[in-house]
Amino acid sequence: MHKPTKETLFSLDTNPARILVIALRHLGDVLLTTPLLHSLRQAYPEAQLDILVYGNTAPVLEGNPDINNILVTPDRPRFSDYCHLLPRLFRHYDLALSTQTGDRPILYAFLAAPLRLAVVPSKNSKGWWKRFFVHRWIEFDDDNTHTVLQHLKLLDLINVPRNFSLIPPQTDDIRQLKEQFPFLNANRDYAVLHPYPRWTYKRWTTEGWIEIGRYLQKKAGLKLVLSGGSAQEEIDYVANIQNKLPADTINLAGSVSLAQLATIIAQAKLFIGPDTGITHLAAGTGIPVIAIYGPTNPVKWAPWPSGFKQNISPFHKTGCQQVNNVSLIQGKADCVPCHLEGCDRHQQSRSLCLDTLSSEKVIKTIAKVLDTIL
Repeated sequence: MHKPTKETLFSLDTNPARILVIALRHLGDVLLTTPLLHSLRQAYPEAQLDILVYGNTAPVLEGNPDINNILVTPDRPRFSDYCHLLPRLFRHYDLALSTQTGDRPILYAFLAAPLRLAVVPSKNSKGWWKRFFVHRWIEFDDDNTHTVLQHLKLLDLINVPRNFSLIPPQTDDIRQLKEQFPFLNANRDYAVLHPYPRWTYKRWTTEGWIEIGRYLQKKAGLKLVLSGGSAQEEIDYVANIQNKLPADTINLAGSVSLAQLATIIAQAKLFIGPDTGITHLAAGTGIPVIAIYGPTNPVKWAPWPSGFKQNISPFHKTGCQQVNNVSLIQGKADCVPCHLEGCDRHQQSRSLCLDTLSSEKVIKTIAKVLDTIL
């Protein structure tokens, strides 16, 4: 990492008036940039602070008070998309920050601002040359640095204090939400289960979800709320689980926005989910969260616990752990966490460490968490 020399970026009496943050990744990755955005907003309260994201991830930033404008681009842009985006970027900003090492984020930062900060590949990688397109950089660490901390390290390059607060999406339409879902007005506690991650290698078993749902309803007396996205495969997956749970189970799959879901989760007694963006979102609301992880390295990708404000990764690589509001359950195998895409090394592969994770192990953690909140 280049040592920060603020004088080379800004004069001591001048702050950047227009800032662009580039985060062209998945839903959870974009959500994990919000501590960076919040830190920049606190340091430069009068600046125009924009973010460039893929169109399908923009909803996770809804209602974020730190952002002035959300710029969107397709994940696979065509020539016409470049023609639309590049004129909007070209030298429109004073400072650009790329949170990724990819070609396009670095190029966009180069075009957008005369002063650029970025996460870059290591010197031993093929992308070592990208550091010549920016003024200050940090090297990407995929093993020992949490993603939130990786982003926040960019702030050290301009002497901006770190703020660790993750900002979930927000909606002002609470009244309509309660009218649409009367269970929010009922005097009964509920738990939210989010059983479907995007990739197969991150999935727990449907039998496991059904068993813990029944436990929550029968033993803990909690109403069950299932969440899920709008893709038909996900809707069908969640519906299959719902059909094997109590008749009053609520199924939200495909029927609420991310901001609405964040509001519903924030009022729940408990959230349980896999390694997916919604679990990161739930952790940011501050309620108790149980995260079910398999191949993924928790040091890098565990949900960021609410109120955690240390410059160290919250979780270790192995073992079931609890930090603040997040309890992480890890599937067990000698190779865990392999940080690979399942046992067959592709996104639709199964992961034996998750397939063999028993519902009894998850229920023990549920019981422990519920003892502290009920």
